[in-house]
Amino acid sequence: MTPVLTTSDDTTGVAVTDRPHAVRLSHVHKTFGRPGTAAPVLDDISLDVAPGEFVTLLGASGCGKSTLLNLVAGLDSPTAGSIEVPGGRPALMFQDHALFPWLTAGRNVELALRLAGVPKAERQAEAERLLDLVRLGGAYKKRVHELSGGMRQRVALARSLAQGSDVLLMDEPFAALDAITRDVLHDEITRIWAERRLTVLFVTHNVREAVRLAQRVILLSSRPGRIAREWRIDLPQPRRIESAGVADLSIEITEELRGEIRRHVQH
Repeated sequence: MTPVLTTSDDTTGVAVTDRPHAVRLSHVHKTFGRPGTAAPVLDDISLDVAPGEFVTLLGASGCGKSTLLNLVAGLDSPTAGSIEVPGGRPALMFQDHALFPWLTAGRNVELALRLAGVPKAERQAEAERLLDLVRLGGAYKKRVHELSGGMRQRVALARSLAQGSDVLLMDEPFAALDAITRDVLHDEITRIWAERRLTVLFVTHNVREAVRLAQRVILLSSRPGRIAREWRIDLPQPRRIESAGVADLSIEITEELRGEIRRHVQH
């Protein structure tokens, strides 16, 4: 098959929520290496993410979760298959905040606004509005070294939102944070997702995090990554990571994940 990557701006005037899907992956394969020694990373991934849906990708280290996210972001191309993001290029938030330390929090956000084409006269006000949205009002002039780890991730989130996309890709953005800070940011991303009606594709290896946040959890098998199973999460939001419903479903998913890891080890 010939690889195809399709991203197109919406010129129809139809709202994002009227599209049949926000992200569509059709029989996506990805290999790395030269012919003859190429190693398959993703194998025949087909997945539709609905507008406004929150989906988590879960799997063991090395199963291709981040590779899949990079493909959707347009940072790499599939070896075969196609990827469609009808609303245009998604916003991407990495595990590391990747803020420029010589810029203030506000200027880091403004840089994304400039790249998104926001006029210079409007950037500061919009950056301050986005910092308010992530509960960092008053932090516009703070340097990166003045911010805690959780605050830096909030700035990184504001910068991602500044890109103006309705699709947000998040690659283990809270993995390096302590449990309490991560719990607070779970509340924040859930709130912002609901307020902004975002489509979120969230990569994690933390089962409880996946269940707490998502409407749907996708489990990838160990390399090559295939969709092994999915769960639709009917628990009402907001959820607590320690709640009985989250805990019970996390146990079930963890057992499936352990089974995938064991199958990989045996082979």
